[in-house]
Amino acid sequence: MNRTAKVRPEWTGFQESRPYGPKYDLRTDFVMVYGISDDLPERIEGWKKAGYTIHLMTGVSWGEYQDYLYGRFDGRDHWDEAQKDREGNHLLHGKDVPYMVPTNSFTDYLAVKIKRAIDCGVEAIHLEEPEFWAQAGYSEAFKREWLNYYGEEWIPPHSSPDAQYRASRLKAAMYGRALDRLCSRMKEYALAEHGRTVRFYVPTHSLINYTQWRIVSPEALLVTMPSCDGFIAQVWTGTARTPNVYQGVRRERTFETAYLEYGIMQELTRGTGREMWFLHDPVEDNPRHTWSDYRKNYRSTVVASLLHPHVRQYEVCPWPRRVFEGSYPAENGQGKETIPADYATVLLTVMNVLRDMHRHEEEGADGASYTSGIGLCLANSAMYQRGDVIAQGKDEGEPFKYDGTATTDALTDGQRELLDWSRFYGMALPLVKSGIPLRPIQLDNLVPFPGYLDGYRVLLLSYEFMKPEHPGIHHALGQWVREGGVLVYVGDGSDPFHNVREWWNRGSGNRAYERPEQHLFESLGLGRDPAEGEHRVGEGGVIVLPLDPAALSRSAEGARQVRDVVRRALALRGEGGDFKPANALKIRRGPYLIVHVLDETEEETPRPVKLNGTFVDLFEAGLPVLRTVTLKPGEDALLYDLERGRKDGRPCVVVSSSRIRDERQDAGRIAFVSEAPSGVNVSTRIFVPQPPRRATAGSADAKLSYDPASGTALVRYPGAPEGVEVTLEW
Repeated sequence: MNRTAKVRPEWTGFQESRPYGPKYDLRTDFVMVYGISDDLPERIEGWKKAGYTIHLMTGVSWGEYQDYLYGRFDGRDHWDEAQKDREGNHLLHGKDVPYMVPTNSFTDYLAVKIKRAIDCGVEAIHLEEPEFWAQAGYSEAFKREWLNYYGEEWIPPHSSPDAQYRASRLKAAMYGRALDRLCSRMKEYALAEHGRTVRFYVPTHSLINYTQWRIVSPEALLVTMPSCDGFIAQVWTGTARTPNVYQGVRRERTFETAYLEYGIMQELTRGTGREMWFLHDPVEDNPRHTWSDYRKNYRSTVVASLLHPHVRQYEVCPWPRRVFEGSYPAENGQGKETIPADYATVLLTVMNVLRDMHRHEEEGADGASYTSGIGLCLANSAMYQRGDVIAQGKDEGEPFKYDGTATTDALTDGQRELLDWSRFYGMALPLVKSGIPLRPIQLDNLVPFPGYLDGYRVLLLSYEFMKPEHPGIHHALGQWVREGGVLVYVGDGSDPFHNVREWWNRGSGNRAYERPEQHLFESLGLGRDPAEGEHRVGEGGVIVLPLDPAALSRSAEGARQVRDVVRRALALRGEGGDFKPANALKIRRGPYLIVHVLDETEEETPRPVKLNGTFVDLFEAGLPVLRTVTLKPGEDALLYDLERGRKDGRPCVVVSSSRIRDERQDAGRIAFVSEAPSGVNVSTRIFVPQPPRRATAGSADAKLSYDPASGTALVRYPGAPEGVEVTLEW
């Protein structure tokens, strides 16, 4: 699919609701000016003067839309369109900021707002977070939508699995309708009124996070929507640190969760022609952590994202003002402190490295022998099974809402267990913890995008936490199996959502099935209820493991079962020797080496990883040159390999915590312009042919050090967003 060409590259960007400020001018390719307030033209002009391509971002399910709520927009109060839970409470994002039911009326209101942004000349619009809470569905507006959609009176969603499933499916369809209507109408408006094309994107949490947090969103519905140009994967510490259970232990696993979250977002758009940016956040929405906590988790999310090389565009920071000017709890527990200077430098280094990543293909990593081509199926319908705990047969009383801004301590045991979402993580974590680069795949993409499964050898599937929304999915899976793939099906039929009114049980006679996997097995020629174990199908096969996948999360034995069944699946293909566990996940992307060392491995004492070479440590402010890097279990590394990055001995900038432009070499010197936020100490490492004698930044001398073994010099100086002329002489 040919998407709209851009005037300038947009490899990196950020979002900010405040007017231009030099302390958080990150010097990326574009800025997403946030919110459609009265000062929008002035904010746009400020960022435009700083040289940015201008996008707009605004909330599509919540925002400062009080004029609509209180009748100042069209003379009618619209609080009946605010999402409500079964206790009658509005679900709020802030004071007078409810999550909205996306009615046609609300969509028309947003269209008026967005026209204003188009009139101001923005080149792209991001409609973020189309979110409908699973415990919502009790407002009068939703009841009206139910009647129109299903042709019957509303049923309380918590009253049965069927009601919950149907309510959530309607919620996803409503936001899909709203976004389709908004994007297509506004694209037409931009062409008709201004003669130009405006691109539309949807910043959204991952399907994994939305399912775990019990939020419904369109996700895969948007991939086939012609007016949607792409997405931002809103994955960060706040989503990825949500606890899950592995080998019976519930705790935060930021790296592993982020790895899976970025993975499903990569696979959402792979092969679809849509764009994807990966987001990172140096802090998070929860302001109660220390800088050391934010720093450790930021490293994990950055490394997790870079292990998915098919995405090469990044939102480097949401709300940079809260990072570079905000205060957070001090390490000693006494008051608050602003960002440490070294951490600010590191952030700018990583942000500029991310902008360079598109120039480098994945090359594999030295010593890495990964078991590739393993996927875990996940569908939109997973979100439809996540309502109040009464729908799971465990009524814990009041509905609960979790959005990552607080701990899970206040939840009941039953609520905490529901939030764990162990049926998914019980299948996923044993492989990631073994160094298997598992990819969650978007099951819904199998029908509209032929060839989507190319490159996959083994797929794990369970309908105990999701359902296939179309029988054509089984035909695509069947073709893949017959051509050599091996499908591992895990499930014992215990999920109460098997009985929802859906395509597999609405036929008559032999066309009706008790559970959707029966249709899958029958279409593969195995009958409706094949025995446990291995079954040949064409060039491939099926392995049936009849148990609840949540049980796999509760013990070391459950984790071993997952690894063993994948080993058996590869053996069924004649590739049993290809199952190669590792104690680290790592890849090379050009000169960059990205590594995470795993903890909680099968080894009694997890081993560290030792790397030998000549590396620049990009997670340290001074960009030190290291000959040996030793990483303990749970640690991350982002390294620049100087031997791979050297350019025929010519002087050049290796890496910098600033954006470098106008680089040039003369006899005996190198010069360039360095752009960075004001107040940040910039570090720039440079290849030089001989020991340098002087470095200047503007009219002042810069700090200079030299590493003779690597032939590189380090220059440090204050940042300036308008750019400072740096010269190094030898």
